[in-house]
Amino acid sequence: MLPLSVLDLSVVTTATKPSAALRNSIDLAKHADRLGYVRYWLAEHHNLSSVASPAPDLMIGQIAAVTERIRVGSGGVMLPNHAPLVVAERFKMLEALFPGRIDLGLGRAPGTDRATMHALRNRLDGREGDDFLERLLELTLWGTREFPEGHPYNNVVAMPDDAPLPPIWLLGSSDYSSDLSAQIGMGFAFAHHFASHDAIDAMIHYRARFKPSQWRSEPHAILAIAAIVAETDAEAEKLASSSDLNRLRRDRGQYLPLPSVEEALAYPYSDGERMSVERNRSRLFVGSPATVMRKLEPLIAASQPDELMVITAVFDHEARKRSYSLLADAFQLGKRAAA
Repeated sequence: MLPLSVLDLSVVTTATKPSAALRNSIDLAKHADRLGYVRYWLAEHHNLSSVASPAPDLMIGQIAAVTERIRVGSGGVMLPNHAPLVVAERFKMLEALFPGRIDLGLGRAPGTDRATMHALRNRLDGREGDDFLERLLELTLWGTREFPEGHPYNNVVAMPDDAPLPPIWLLGSSDYSSDLSAQIGMGFAFAHHFASHDAIDAMIHYRARFKPSQWRSEPHAILAIAAIVAETDAEAEKLASSSDLNRLRRDRGQYLPLPSVEEALAYPYSDGERMSVERNRSRLFVGSPATVMRKLEPLIAASQPDELMVITAVFDHEARKRSYSLLADAFQLGKRAAA
């Protein structure tokens, strides 16, 4: 069966403060490690009351320290927000402390609003526009130490210098990211859970154009999806009501903590709002294990991912852990771990 991984946003709810959400992430990571999930990635978002963690590198160290086998990484570091040297140093440190277990996923977006983006970047440099490629090149050069002769950075060493950069993954929700990942020979993760671009096109495009590189000899495509699984379809639908209302609010620019099931079920949806919820459901797989597997099979068969990465946002933390357990059983992760 297909390997499974976790994408975690450290979700804040109306009953879970941000500090508790961070502790829930650590608890969920230990749970995923025991279940046989292969990766646990954490996102970078800023100034969002619905997301507790703006610093995935800090959470990676905390989680790697209390887990045993699972790879831990960023999904992702928003590279335009950071000096490439700082990213290189932090992830080389993580790789030195947890060798062979760290992933460096990179994104092009700011992960926030324009005012917060300016606050993050205005002391870095005076560059304007999309400089992601420039930053990515510099980041890789901190790993290879192959700056051109005479370059001022030739005498600067990203420490610890005996630890390599961990594997780099490019994250995206468009054909641009899939094409760039393929051209430079890096791993690719596609965000089906919020992308408007067709996931099948992006994944097939990446595989067809992949060029082997010093970073990766073969393509590796991760499909990130949103799923909510419970013992029955009815229970899963109930849990998903929180996500339905939360997504409707997000589409209006309201990034609020995840509402309870009771609040979501009591919300007086208009006909237009119900249509919006129905459209958003095309990006969310909800149901019992059998139902979710039936819904996932056509997408998996068509997009041919090497790995499925799952984000589950529900109000109750134990229900979220149970969702990942049921999905692990459906994908037979226990048999994989025992093999």
